Amino acid sequence: MKKLLLHSCCGPCSTHVINVLKNDYDLTILYYNPNIDTSDEYNHRLAEQKRYCDAVGVKVIEGEYEPQVWSDYICGLENEKEGGARCEKCFRMRLQKTAQMAKELGFDCFATTLTVSPHKNSLVINAVGKGIEEAERIEFVDGNFKKQDGYKKSIMLSREYDLYRQDYCGCEYSKRR
Repeated sequence: MKKLLLHSCCGPCSTHVINVLKNDYDLTILYYNPNIDTSDEYNHRLAEQKRYCDAVGVKVIEGEYEPQVWSDYICGLENEKEGGARCEKCFRMRLQKTAQMAKELGFDCFATTLTVSPHKNSLVINAVGKGIEEAERIEFVDGNFKKQDGYKKSIMLSREYDLYRQDYCGCEYSKRR
């Protein structure tokens, strides 16, 4: 069974994705989200991610919380509309880190939970992942996890596990949508 490093934006989004992938891959979650606007929000989401993964027996690796690095990285794109160039660049940063860590830690492939959200463009996310796959020479497992009621299933699982569901992606700019 291939070892997959799964980037996760939060516990609620990971629920359905883990269910879809767990029978085909040896999963480990990478919680790397420097885009989250406050350390309180970051830590709350991380705690929920860990709590869910403990319940379902999936290991979690915490990436560094680097909000200033993220802010510098997206500089100049602050006024972009939600879903635009800023988001694509943010996806790139997080997936790049996931691919690099996957290689360093001996994983066979990497993926992300981001495509479960109806607010995220899976075509853009998968294109970013495939570009990183080529550059880093590690397989990207693409998907559109919102299909077949994936988002609805993630909501139901979040309720079942009483997970905190935030109402914005995490960055301060997404609150403006």
